[in-house]
Amino acid sequence: MITAAALAGYAVLVGAAVPYALAGARWAHRAPTVAVLAWQGLMLTFVVATALSVYHLVLVEQHVHEGLVGLLTACGLAADAQPVNSPASLADVGLLMAPLTVLALPFGWLAWTAWQAGRERRRHADLLSVIGSDASEHGVTVVEHEAPAVYCLPGRARRIVVTRGALERLTEEQLQAALEHEKAHIRGRHHLAQVATKAFARAFPGLPLARHAHQQTALLLEMIADDRALRLHSRDALATAMCEVAAGRAPRTALGAGGSGALIRLRRILTPQDRPRRLTWIGVLVASVAAPFLPLLVACGPV
Repeated sequence: MITAAALAGYAVLVGAAVPYALAGARWAHRAPTVAVLAWQGLMLTFVVATALSVYHLVLVEQHVHEGLVGLLTACGLAADAQPVNSPASLADVGLLMAPLTVLALPFGWLAWTAWQAGRERRRHADLLSVIGSDASEHGVTVVEHEAPAVYCLPGRARRIVVTRGALERLTEEQLQAALEHEKAHIRGRHHLAQVATKAFARAFPGLPLARHAHQQTALLLEMIADDRALRLHSRDALATAMCEVAAGRAPRTALGAGGSGALIRLRRILTPQDRPRRLTWIGVLVASVAAPFLPLLVACGPV
């Protein structure tokens, strides 16, 4: 029972307390790539800790065939194991399904969300093939719409979309800065991180970690793309382009230059800050990778 309680406490800490601290961390906006990894690590940690907690509670602590190994032995699935006196019952198998459900829930939502997002992107790509026209000089698809907007459609049907209003309002330098922002989204496959956080939010609605991970990851991905654009273009050009296209709406499955948290990003672009100390982001990096393994160390200890 001590192990189950420790794992449950760890899951509560990761799912309800740590997200508030990470969301308010000052270093996150200065090292957005590391912060995205931290959110992904927290989500994986929560799933692992919760599944192991349920496993210890319903299997080990209840001594159902001496835990998972005993149950697999009774089913004839464990190699080089001594047979148990009684075969596994349907109730035992039902208990085994409890921790497996904790694992299957987020991964099931991940598969469904990825399929749904891919279908919506394909539909939008088909629509663009009808209403859009190729602009070879910029390598984009132009849509005749007066509202200025620049966004990318990731995935297999990847393309960058620019409205006629954006072409008329943006200077060449501003347009190139916005396009570089969208190219960064495509090259970095940022839509995969968005799909993961969206699926996690669907699997665990109401969980602070799910809410903050979804919101913060969307903002951090935009900051990552901003930083890539700033390698080639001026801050004024990118900031002005952001202001011009901020009102333009992108499809749900697309990533737009206006994007999430435009005001926060605009302030960040115009008032740059130094990256956090190397010791800080290395520590966060190591903690993000190690956090999912801590529940395994607790679970493998003496029961």
